Amino acid sequence: MRRFLPLLFLAASPAFATTFFLTVAGLGGEPDYETRFALLATDTDKILRGSGGGDRVVETLKGADATKVKLTAALGKIASQAKPADVLVLTMIGHGTFDGVEYKFNLPGPDISATELAAALNKILAGRQLVVDMTSASGGAATALKREGRTIITATKSGTEKNATIFGRYWVEALRDPAADTDKNEIVTALEAFKYAQTKTAAFFTEQKRIATEHAQLEDTAHAGAFALVRYGNAALVVNDPAKKALVAKKEDIENRIDALKYQKDLMDPADYRKQIAALLLELARTQEQIEK
Repeated sequence: MRRFLPLLFLAASPAFATTFFLTVAGLGGEPDYETRFALLATDTDKILRGSGGGDRVVETLKGADATKVKLTAALGKIASQAKPADVLVLTMIGHGTFDGVEYKFNLPGPDISATELAAALNKILAGRQLVVDMTSASGGAATALKREGRTIITATKSGTEKNATIFGRYWVEALRDPAADTDKNEIVTALEAFKYAQTKTAAFFTEQKRIATEHAQLEDTAHAGAFALVRYGNAALVVNDPAKKALVAKKEDIENRIDALKYQKDLMDPADYRKQIAALLLELARTQEQIEK
């Protein structure tokens, strides 16, 4: 039976509108973070390209390409193409800092501040914009980025939550997991992905018996429900295939073990930590390769 799109989404998405997706994986600082950020960006890129649903332009910057110059250029390119009826989705993966006044997204070379990012975004005519900032201290960016027509999701509630975040990996997981599609219309919206990732993040800290060091925030809940991120079809095949489903579950287990290990880092012998984290990252990369086959 065909499922119909919610009236809200139909009203907010004029015919022939283009959705521009830009995903940026910033500086890791350590090899383990570099690997994970790159994997999350690669995963996001593949899911978005494999998802159906209208005209979409997908670009991903990671590693040495994720510089301030190239990020600014990518946003400038979108600004030259986007029309008022179009949609922009900017996803930021990595580390961020906040000095009490200004938030900065950590990139190879010079960082980009929330003020600079807002200035670049303000030049884009796309009438609906979604910024998903999944970095540490990302809550510190919200004030500078706030603007009419722009929905903002941050992994932390303020710039003072400075620990590396886990919200990002659950956000990416939401793009592929049919369980995130709570209204069962075969579309995962920004609101559904946020609630999924927020719930999973809270559960992680509960299971680890740790005080939560991050609290995701969403500005403009009403409009978040109108952002269609993925339409199921190719994206859902991975978790509907029994063999792939087992691999996805294995991947989540590995990522949970990596994050749990990071909380033990200060109590461990450095050499032992490096050995364990390297083994887990290798296992993660191999599992991801199997998922993508």
